[in-house]
Amino acid sequence: MDCSPPGSSVHGIFQSYEVAAALENQSHKVRYSDSVENGSIIFSLSGVAFLLMDARECFMSAEETFLAKIEKFINIHQNSFLVLSAALHGPEEWKLMFRIQQRFLGSNLRILPVHNTVNAVNLMCTIAKITSKSYIDSICYRMVTTKAYIIEQSPVWKTLQKIKLSGDTFNPN
Repeated sequence: MDCSPPGSSVHGIFQSYEVAAALENQSHKVRYSDSVENGSIIFSLSGVAFLLMDARECFMSAEETFLAKIEKFINIHQNSFLVLSAALHGPEEWKLMFRIQQRFLGSNLRILPVHNTVNAVNLMCTIAKITSKSYIDSICYRMVTTKAYIIEQSPVWKTLQKIKLSGDTFNPN
């Protein structure tokens, strides 16, 4: 994560530092790099990337400036999320999200509206956790096990087995 975006407002820089500090407090490794988009956080184990933006900063800058930043971000990261922060998501913030969605319709960008650092960190950690390979493997195993249990214990399945109903014995005439 690069937490020192040039030309960003003090609030945006402060928010990036807050998110980075909160992640580090939860024992996540936060790396700083000039090669990633300013304000981005990448969870390498799950392959998800988050771009932190403040709605106020978007309102104060030219639309093409922040849209170019988002475009560069989604061109680099395949599994990308825009974390759009605002204390209150009123009509202007929703219009902003709608314009961003329209501009990047069909891309791999998902927008997460958040209100504060705690909200942002919780969402980011949840998404990173559920998209990690170990968690996905665990979910798949549990689904297969549950499916097998349901089939074995299902009274409908047992009834079908008793009457040996299959596609071969069904005759519509």
